[in-house]
Order: sequence, then structure tokens, then C-alpha cells
Amino acid sequence: MSSQAGTVLIVDDDAALTDVYAAWLADDYPVETATSGAAALDVIDDHVDIVLLDRRMPGLSGDDVLAEIRADGHDCRVAMVTGVEPTTDVIAMGFDEYLVKPVDSDDLHRTVETLRDRLAYSDDLQELYALLSKRALLETNPDAADTDAYDDLDDRIDALRADLTDTVSEFSHDDFRAAFHDLTPQDPEGGANAN
Repeated sequence: MSSQAGTVLIVDDDAALTDVYAAWLADDYPVETATSGAAALDVIDDHVDIVLLDRRMPGLSGDDVLAEIRADGHDCRVAMVTGVEPTTDVIAMGFDEYLVKPVDSDDLHRTVETLRDRLAYSDDLQELYALLSKRALLETNPDAADTDAYDDLDDRIDALRADLTDTVSEFSHDDFRAAFHDLTPQDPEGGANAN
């Protein structure tokens, strides 16, 4: 576990399930749990990097908690981990990934690692990956993929891709190398690692 790793907050009204998820992740990440939306909002601050959030909870639902997280400007990545099958309503939601229960340890680890990687991305790139995730999710539901909301999602993805391509194409060779220097592992001699 990295000494700079932020906390993973697991939010589900099923306390036994939050305990299982926490046990799966605790060897690799600092983990906190909350069994209600209100408790989750009390915990979320700058030390929380990733939130695994159930949608259906009594009181404040996961949808409400997600809206509050985004309205308050918290810079954390959020994965919905829920039994709610996705429909086009997910397009307007500010999550980064969506897992439909049941999930296993590998699912959670992959999701947390993906979201941890995305913390270093620009806002546009984070948005693009979140939208691509939503599109992939909706493509499993043919009815959802044949709607105006889905078409709007496709248009936004195309616009973001074009903006990002334009930005990268404006880099000189040296600018490009400088911008992505920290993303390339270095060997002890100072050269790029071939791995």
C-alpha cells in the first residue's frame, strides 16, 4: 500500500456487506465504512479518494449522497456498487464506475485500482472515462442504447475526444515528454524503464 494512498469509503446499509468489502480491501488500502447516507457525508473529506456507494439505502439514498458529494466539490472518484440495474437515468449521475451486485473481491480491487489511477487525470479525461463507462454499461440494455439521452452521451464523448486530441496535437515533442514524464517508470540509472 502506498503511503500516499487516500481512504476508500464503503457505503452500504448492509453492515455485514460493508465489513466483507472492507476485509477484501484492507490489506491494500486504508478503508472506512458507513451504513447510511448521512454517516457517509459526515466522513467524506479530503482524505477520501474513492467512494464505493450503494444506490438503495433508507433515508439518504446513494443517488442523494452522490449528488451531495458533487455539489460540495469533493474531488473523489465514486463507484456505484448496487443491485439497481442501470437505465438512462445513470447518464446524468456524477459517478465514475458502476458495478451491479453481486461483486467479488477481484471486481472491487480492479475498480478501486482503476479509480485510483484516474485521480491523476485531468478533469476532461476523468469525465471522458466516466462517460465511456456509462456508455458501456448502457450498451448491455438495448432499450437504453436507443434513446435521445444515449445519443447526447455519444455526442459528449465525441466532443471530449476531439478536445483532448486537439490538446495533445498542440504539444511539441518536448512538451509531450514533459507532460507525461511522471507517467513513465524510471530505472535507477535515470532512463525509462522498458517494462
